[in-house]
Amino acid sequence: MVTRDPGLQPERTRLAWRRTTLSCTVVAVLAVKLAVQDETTPRGLAGLALTALVWLLFLAVAHRRIRSLDTARPRPLTHRGALLAALCTIGLAVFGAALIW
Repeated sequence: MVTRDPGLQPERTRLAWRRTTLSCTVVAVLAVKLAVQDETTPRGLAGLALTALVWLLFLAVAHRRIRSLDTARPRPLTHRGALLAALCTIGLAVFGAALIW
């Protein structure tokens, strides 16, 4: 039986997830700044709460994926995980844009 040598692919995937997590964190921090910059409104607080919720959800998805890469034969990302990560990214963009307008 030939064992699979994954090479550096799991490491590149892990780094990509960390970069994406960092980008989402920057968006969340900027959303906090926008929400508290001027006067605090109920709309701003709702946008901030939704941004925080989506950010935490993305952190959970990313953490789970990064941990799954620590095995000898990492499994592919599930359709559910990919969809959830994409929806979180879109949600952060939408809620961040809503705080600007």
